Amino acid sequence: MEAIVLAAGYSSRANAFKMTLPLGQMSVLELTISKFEGVCSKVIVVAGFKAELIEEEIANICHKNAFSFQIRFVYNEDFHKGMFSSIQKGCNEISASSFFLTPGDCPLVKKETVQLLAEHKGNVVIPSFRYKGGHPIRLSKQVKQEILETNPESNLRAVLNGYEREYMNVDDPGVIMDVDTLEDYQKAIHYCVPSHNQNPFRYS
Repeated sequence: MEAIVLAAGYSSRANAFKMTLPLGQMSVLELTISKFEGVCSKVIVVAGFKAELIEEEIANICHKNAFSFQIRFVYNEDFHKGMFSSIQKGCNEISASSFFLTPGDCPLVKKETVQLLAEHKGNVVIPSFRYKGGHPIRLSKQVKQEILETNPESNLRAVLNGYEREYMNVDDPGVIMDVDTLEDYQKAIHYCVPSHNQNPFRYS
């Protein structure tokens, strides 16, 4: 198994460069990457906006951790064209028969969820919490090839529409939680270090 982590966006809604924001003892990006320990042999981080900060962060992550997988930094010079261009850039580096795809700002997924996804067969496997799909998604080599052959101006949804999607329901709200805004970031901090008196996530 391998993984693509998308870290090329502008972070415009967060009003901060969210990939390097701290969450507990790790940064957002580091926590996202760490979930693939013991499952993946390679994690490809696709950078674009402020790529030099991502490259520095990866160096810090490698210095701090003895992960069993290789972390590969890839620069997408066309990141301004949108997320699909970064997905295609990452897919160029995939050699495994299946792989994970996730935005870099989804750090709260449980490792157990990633392990369950790794064991699940199918071309498109999507984790869901209370029937809402999230990340990381697991894709096959066949899907990778179609992504690479698709017009760069298209999008991932158009590719996946050609496949049966298998949803794996998990008891893990982290699959649908990202750090898109500063409010999301505050919730993520509370989720990582929950108070004894309050739960910032009340799923009804």
